[in-house]
Amino acid sequence: IRLDDATRPRQDPALTVGFTLDESLVPGTDTLVMAWTTTPWTLPSNLALAVGPEIDYVLLAHEGRTVVVAEAAVERYERELSGAEQVGTITGAELAGRSYLPLFPYFADHANAFRILTADFVETGDGTGVVHIAPGFGEDDQIVSEANGIALVVPVDESGRYTSEITDFVGLNVFDANPTVIDRLKADGVVLRHETYDHNYPHCWRTDTPVIYRAISSWYVKVTDFRERMVELNQQINWIPEHVRDGQFGKWLEGARDWSISRNRFWGAPIPVWKSDDPAYPRIDVYGSLDELEADFGVRPDNLHRPYIDNLVRPNPDDPTGKSMMRRVPEVLDCWFESGSMPYAQWHYPFENAEHFEQHNPADFIVEYMAQTRGWFYTMHVLSTALFDRPAFSNVVCHGVLLDNNGTKLSKKLRNYPDPVEVFDTLGSDAMRWYLISSPILRGLDTRIESDDSGIRDVVRQTLNPIWNTYSFFTLYANAESYSATERTDSQNLLDRYILAKTSALVAELTDELDKYELAAACASIQSYLDALTNWYIRRSRERFWNTDPDVQLDTDALDTLFTVLRTFCKLIAPLLPLVAEEIWLGLSDGDGSVHLEDWPERDALPADQELVMAMDRLRAAASAALFLREERNLRVRLPLARAVVAGAGADAIEPFADLLADEINVKTIEFSGEVDAYGTFRLQPDGRVLGPKIGKDVQAVIKAAKAGNWVDNGDGTVTVGGHTLTSDEYSLALDPIDGVAAAPLAGNDALVVLDVEVTEDLEAEGRARDTIRAVQQLRKDADFHPTDRITLYYAALPKGTQQHLEWIAREVLAVETVQDPQLDQSSDYAVDGEPLMVRIERAL
Repeated sequence: IRLDDATRPRQDPALTVGFTLDESLVPGTDTLVMAWTTTPWTLPSNLALAVGPEIDYVLLAHEGRTVVVAEAAVERYERELSGAEQVGTITGAELAGRSYLPLFPYFADHANAFRILTADFVETGDGTGVVHIAPGFGEDDQIVSEANGIALVVPVDESGRYTSEITDFVGLNVFDANPTVIDRLKADGVVLRHETYDHNYPHCWRTDTPVIYRAISSWYVKVTDFRERMVELNQQINWIPEHVRDGQFGKWLEGARDWSISRNRFWGAPIPVWKSDDPAYPRIDVYGSLDELEADFGVRPDNLHRPYIDNLVRPNPDDPTGKSMMRRVPEVLDCWFESGSMPYAQWHYPFENAEHFEQHNPADFIVEYMAQTRGWFYTMHVLSTALFDRPAFSNVVCHGVLLDNNGTKLSKKLRNYPDPVEVFDTLGSDAMRWYLISSPILRGLDTRIESDDSGIRDVVRQTLNPIWNTYSFFTLYANAESYSATERTDSQNLLDRYILAKTSALVAELTDELDKYELAAACASIQSYLDALTNWYIRRSRERFWNTDPDVQLDTDALDTLFTVLRTFCKLIAPLLPLVAEEIWLGLSDGDGSVHLEDWPERDALPADQELVMAMDRLRAAASAALFLREERNLRVRLPLARAVVAGAGADAIEPFADLLADEINVKTIEFSGEVDAYGTFRLQPDGRVLGPKIGKDVQAVIKAAKAGNWVDNGDGTVTVGGHTLTSDEYSLALDPIDGVAAAPLAGNDALVVLDVEVTEDLEAEGRARDTIRAVQQLRKDADFHPTDRITLYYAALPKGTQQHLEWIAREVLAVETVQDPQLDQSSDYAVDGEPLMVRIERAL
């Protein structure tokens, strides 16, 4: 129940009942100490009351009696205690030790019982501030009772019915007994309130039926003897996510209690313990092998399950009368004990495969969901520590839980999830695989899976399609030129050098992340790389992949570089997207051998150039900022602008690539400056969540000073604000443009891109020319022309100002001839600057 948080909403009767003190606190009246319970069926087993020692209780004169409740609970019982007069106060510590009359006679002579005790768990948030104690039916109840010399009683059998000790209700199911118990107490005049209480109550996770807490005898592993060693060995384990080691698992280990390993069931692995059936001649035998059983019982069992194993009975060697017998105890092992034994049980260790086990333990890697920090992960760790003084595993992925749209855990019983076979058939198993391993679920967080598969569809759109489109792009142009590419890394082209170095960096990143089993991080690295590959390298290199001039030799550097990158990329994504990787690999290698038989790429397989990668990524960040600014100002990308400025940290690193950036953001000139003050100001943002525990109420003064701009950069990564010095993890900086400046910050908020947003007639004309090129390209696509097909372009009239750009337009659309035809009446679906574009295209002979 703790493992799976198997609670369900349930209505139960809640009863506020009075216990009469032996000695009244107010002479001449009975004093009733009021207790509140949602399990009235446990009241026949009441043996004590618990109060909080520091809680204040009031004495109220009510209907000829004195009623005791916590002062904080009086208002809660305003209706029932209407007209009551307060006649005194008393603390829980002063109540402690007083005795009271039993509600029921069944255990009236029980030693040390029917006293008021103190306990730290007593609260005043519900009820009366007094807790009724039935030690056979609650863990806290048992602990406080045993601490005060009160032995527990358990007058409920295994089927949840009262035993013969409860003479008035014997054989009655405890849940069915609630009304009868309440009626008896009402007849005795001790019920102050009877109500219905809605709460989450533990249920069997398989049958959804309510359960009861009931004390039973059990066999234990004495975990407390080696608890500190378990905590120490946990430090040797690599947990994913990392916080589980010292968080959920570590805290659980620190509070570990002795482990109950027996269950009172028929099915299960029988506990190999034989015990004398006569307490006068006690003896316990524990068996560790079939050889030992055969030596004592004279037979070698061939079935170790009940009832067969229970047939092994022999006389007690310690009984000189020869009458007592050694019989197996009735319990079976908790299945978690068996699961925890898996690392060696699977090899029949220590009877076989001892050398193999020693060579392969601890396990390299295991995976299960978060709750197994209290289940399988925990039981393996307990037994491995106890038996071998080492962890059972070296690396563990601790994932979250998949939920449906309503937040309910996915369940075979409920069928509250998309049909996986249908998802495989429509979207692909790689899409589902990536969706799961890239989601927060591998960071230990619960994740909802949409009923419409939208999350998986996003994977297809954002990950699988870009990968496949890159492969298709390569094959399209390589096949168009009948070119057979080769793997090589010697191109001197700037973009080729960048993508090779970027791929080299990806090899290093994924090697580190997968070595640490950081699958979600690996997916994020691939996603980031895909953006560089598809939205930067290929887009910026597109014209290099086809020949616009038959007299010019094909640029094989681009094709060979992309081929090399794709081959390496297939190896990298193979563990994460195995089917897509295989399909592309076979296409790139003429079907010769599987990618899954290839070696993982070495870190130095491709030329590394960290400086180039950092500079180019900085350039991409500048481009993103500029394009965002264009979108914000409604300045379409095909409209050229006169000037841009990159100001701030890292500007000098991208200055050598000014032409590339200018072409990307479509500006005529770019200037670079290390000083950002002329265009923007830094704004300090203290992190209140980090600072709050450190500086307390001063955090508000720090935030106020930061908003007013009263802070100083100390030049060493720290800032001083509001009388406090903050380190880099306690604040962040935002970069805001100065009013009137068209600027946008780069990622990292340490630099700005500034645009000159004034648009001249010449710039407008060039923009219309670019729009014309885009429209004709769409015409080519709609007519199913091959990307390398040459065309003849017919036009009635060009958009305003674009006649001067006709030669450039023709070159861009692969037009070998442009023909003005005033009679042309065919138009494309595109307009330029609001006017229909009157053009027609034909394949050139």
